[in-house]
Amino acid sequence: MNDPTDFPAVAIIGGGPAGLIAAEELSRAGFSVIVYDRLSTPGRKFLMAGRGGLNLTHSEPLDAFLDRYGTARDFLSPAIRAFPPEALRDWAAGLEQPTFVGSSGRVFPVAMKSTPLLRAWLARLQEQGVQFRFRTRWLGWDEQDRLLFRRHDGTEEKAAPKATLLALGGASWPRLGSDGAWVDSLSRQGITLYPFRPANCGFEIRWSDVFRQRFEGQPLKNLALSFGDRTVQGEIMVTTRGVEGGAIYALASSLRDSIESRGHAVLRVNLCPHRTPADLRLKLGKPRGARSHSDFLRRTLGLPPIAINLMREAVGPALPESPDKLTELIQAVPLTLVAPFSLERAISSAGGIDLAELDESFMLKRLPGLFAAGEMLDWEAPTGGYLLQGAFASGIAAARGVQAWLRRERPQLPSPHG
Repeated sequence: MNDPTDFPAVAIIGGGPAGLIAAEELSRAGFSVIVYDRLSTPGRKFLMAGRGGLNLTHSEPLDAFLDRYGTARDFLSPAIRAFPPEALRDWAAGLEQPTFVGSSGRVFPVAMKSTPLLRAWLARLQEQGVQFRFRTRWLGWDEQDRLLFRRHDGTEEKAAPKATLLALGGASWPRLGSDGAWVDSLSRQGITLYPFRPANCGFEIRWSDVFRQRFEGQPLKNLALSFGDRTVQGEIMVTTRGVEGGAIYALASSLRDSIESRGHAVLRVNLCPHRTPADLRLKLGKPRGARSHSDFLRRTLGLPPIAINLMREAVGPALPESPDKLTELIQAVPLTLVAPFSLERAISSAGGIDLAELDESFMLKRLPGLFAAGEMLDWEAPTGGYLLQGAFASGIAAARGVQAWLRRERPQLPSPHG
């Protein structure tokens, strides 16, 4: 393919879920497609997501599901309604990877791992004639408005597709492919972009040396975490720098925004969410005798040492003697979070292309014929299947937008250089 004009109809840049599902949709519709990725294999972050069990989507009612996308709900809703969780499950079953609903409502492949699904998926794409270019980074456009790439050996490749779909990811876990290096190419074209910020991340807490050394790497289970008007149940993991875990991720966007505006966020931890205040006061009102606070709380409420010492981190070594005050503390241990973990450690990222830059077909209004999907758009969602569902649905929607664009037989595309 030496002549850049002798090129498949569609170039897809990015080999994650959004890019691959777009390639599948377009190739099935009869369009020639080539997928570029800067790494040596596609779907690296997808594989990482499946290490602990691939959470594809969630089974909750669709309206509640859509609420998980916050301010991006209205924009993403048509795409997700067109390719809802049931459709994603059917797609997986079509690759002989049936799914099941876990006790939390999350949806997983029966095999749990992402490797069998990705392997079957890539085989299907190859059967449909999708071409791949690996170890190739997109650099933007050349002086003749052709796509410009740099191969791993330092040589350049140029391409002049009829349409281009960007699915380059955000900026979390950059070693897995999404390093945000594409930002400059789009910002030079006047596209509004928001800075990347960590999402679904842990947070820093200034632990005492004693607490850190004793409890680093240990979980706190069966909790309720509250911030603002939201409460979530789950567990957290104590790390050397702070806390992380599913319950933290569910509140991450609000916690991060509070830290950005106020310099900190105070998270409230209920260590006994299944007990009423009255029940706690009754049990804590019994004589403690010569027993230590730790022994009394362990025997009376079943609190583990990590929970008891978490209270001491919040209020100091001396816990309240009053049953009322101790009840209040147990049900709302204050933890002061001072910073989110870095983007490199975040599960996903917020920021990217302003959704107002896109039309309803996921095409950039300023650059007709250029589409974008996935995490490179400015939306975020909690873990639980919402991230992958958003990536798949936006990839499908963008691919259908490309189809509509190409079938309109538009005239020569305007230059990205103005």
